[in-house]
Amino acid sequence: MGYVLITANRNYSSWSLRPWVLMKALGIGFTDRIEPFTKAVNWDEFRKFSPAGQVPALRDGERTVWDSLGIVLYLAERHAGVWPTDEAARAFAQCGVAEMHGGFSALRGQCPMNVGVRVQMPPHDAALAKDVARVRELFEEGLHRFGGPWLAGPDFTALDAFFAPVAYRVRTFGLDVGRGMAWVERVLAHPAMQEWEQAALAETWREVSHEAEIGAVGTLVEDLRQS
Repeated sequence: MGYVLITANRNYSSWSLRPWVLMKALGIGFTDRIEPFTKAVNWDEFRKFSPAGQVPALRDGERTVWDSLGIVLYLAERHAGVWPTDEAARAFAQCGVAEMHGGFSALRGQCPMNVGVRVQMPPHDAALAKDVARVRELFEEGLHRFGGPWLAGPDFTALDAFFAPVAYRVRTFGLDVGRGMAWVERVLAHPAMQEWEQAALAETWREVSHEAEIGAVGTLVEDLRQS
């Protein structure tokens, strides 16, 4: 039967993007199923296919694997390339993935993912400035230590997938990630990311609470999405 990956709106769903772009980049085949956000909390609808009531979820036959990290760990046991082969790079990648999964709350809250818009922000508060500085530090360290062009060396891995939504945030909100911008530009140009972005721009549905987040954190200066 093969994998079925269940995700939500391309514009908003940063957690969905992680396993989606990883599977695309590594050539892991799957059936793509979209269950869009219809309101701020979609627990009842999403519980029909995910025990956590959230996206993403991966169906593998009769088995359901949920949470972006759970999915990546599941795939890593079955497919090469999810983690770097070099031991030091692998440790760095795994720590970076864990940090992204559990941290950066100010970045998530103040810079929500919305692929198709550009936003002018007021000056960062201390919490957001700290998160952006840490992202910049991590990007620059990975590129320097492992030689690039990806964050843990020559190949796209789970670390790049987990920070892929941040690349959209960097562009949307004009965040300064220093020399890490080389990685941002590279990942945005990846064919899988281009596929995701084109689907995001073509979306015509809007979810009120996600749209309201943008107005709450800055001034909308450009909307490239199909009306």
